[in-house]
Amino acid sequence: MLIYNTLTEKKEELKKPAKGPLKMFVCGPTVYDFSHIGHAKIFISFDIIARYIRERGFKLEFLQNITDVDDKIIERAKKEKRTPQEVARQFEKEFHQSMKMLNVTSVDKYARAGEFIPAILKQIKTLINKGFAYQTKNGVYFEVKKFKDYGKLSKQNLNELRPGYRIEPDPEKRDSLDFALWKISNDEPNWPSPWGSGRPGWHIEDTAITEEIFGVQYDLHGGGLDLKFPHHESEIAQQESASGKSPFVKIWMHSGFLLVNGEKMSKSLKNFITIDDFIKKHSPVVLRYMVISGHYRSPFNYTEKLAEQAKTTVDNLIKFLTKLYLLTKSGKNILSPSQSINLDIKQAEEVFYKAMDDDFNTPEALASIFSLANKVNEKGWDVPATEARAVRKFIEKSLSVLGLEIRPIEIPENIKNLVEQREIFRQKKNFKAADEMRKQIKELGFEVEDTPMGPLVS
Repeated sequence: MLIYNTLTEKKEELKKPAKGPLKMFVCGPTVYDFSHIGHAKIFISFDIIARYIRERGFKLEFLQNITDVDDKIIERAKKEKRTPQEVARQFEKEFHQSMKMLNVTSVDKYARAGEFIPAILKQIKTLINKGFAYQTKNGVYFEVKKFKDYGKLSKQNLNELRPGYRIEPDPEKRDSLDFALWKISNDEPNWPSPWGSGRPGWHIEDTAITEEIFGVQYDLHGGGLDLKFPHHESEIAQQESASGKSPFVKIWMHSGFLLVNGEKMSKSLKNFITIDDFIKKHSPVVLRYMVISGHYRSPFNYTEKLAEQAKTTVDNLIKFLTKLYLLTKSGKNILSPSQSINLDIKQAEEVFYKAMDDDFNTPEALASIFSLANKVNEKGWDVPATEARAVRKFIEKSLSVLGLEIRPIEIPENIKNLVEQREIFRQKKNFKAADEMRKQIKELGFEVEDTPMGPLVS
């Protein structure tokens, strides 16, 4: 299995650790607002990656943080006259509900930053003692010049970046690129520290969490491409400076940017789409399919047309699985196939796993499923039950690996009754009544197709 490593800019083989599970950390959300479709792209992508790594026989420990200590949370709390914890817990709950709807289930542990303050303080003390951090009246900063490899992940030209780069407005900063490890503040939440009451900087939260749970080095780190600099760059600087060991992470993985109608998503452009907004119009499986239909490292340009196309594709997959179910359920081989499709199944399986082994190429993996479906559809109903069962088994397993919960249609009892009544009319050759019954079924949202195996409802 090959994975593209952002650090080395090449694909590398994923190797099993000498002992214990493979360890993967993915940057989680800052819980100050509702999760949006950009979050969906990132977390669906890494959910699929985790699922497939496990499918290939690796033991995997998947950790994700929850940033529940952040200036944006504090700002919202002040505006709404609530506590930061109330805001954080509300949107953390909303986040988990959104992930559940999108079938993102592979994370083993979620770690709240606010519950790791002792580990954060310990790491800051280590960095100060080793000469990589210094204190000002406003807080504690990491001194970027002391870490000679700063910029190795993002390949930034730091001298070109420095002018005007001053995120924290602190005149005592030694370099505009130096970043906060601890911010002195009386705002809630705050904790006592040797440098004054305050709260942690953003970057130190993640390395303290991973050191506490994984140790000072681990295997895989993922996140959105927008986090590569300065967040991930700063994580590397902190952890390698504190531990003296390199590499901090063996393989860095980044999910491509999200665009909406070709533009960056933002509330000011009025193209901001929450996961809840999307699900009001489409099913969660449609959003998951949209993400899977592109490569995780590629940009994802959301359009409503693309969503409609995805819905059509998902509906066709459901109809196809319903057809296979009908063929399998009949247990009959009404027509003799001209050629066995067992070789087609084997070929599709080989293409699926070859694609996923090559840096999780989900578009190619999906193509193997559609190619097999097309070959089966070309035979019409000339498919034996045993082969229909084998096709269904492969497709359902493949979709499960991708986390796509697509199943044959479950027909409500009232529709089943109408279909049965229509069949009675057809058997009695009362086609006018059968056509009227078909219209009635259509008005209730279902289509009926007459097949050699009986009615196919979709």
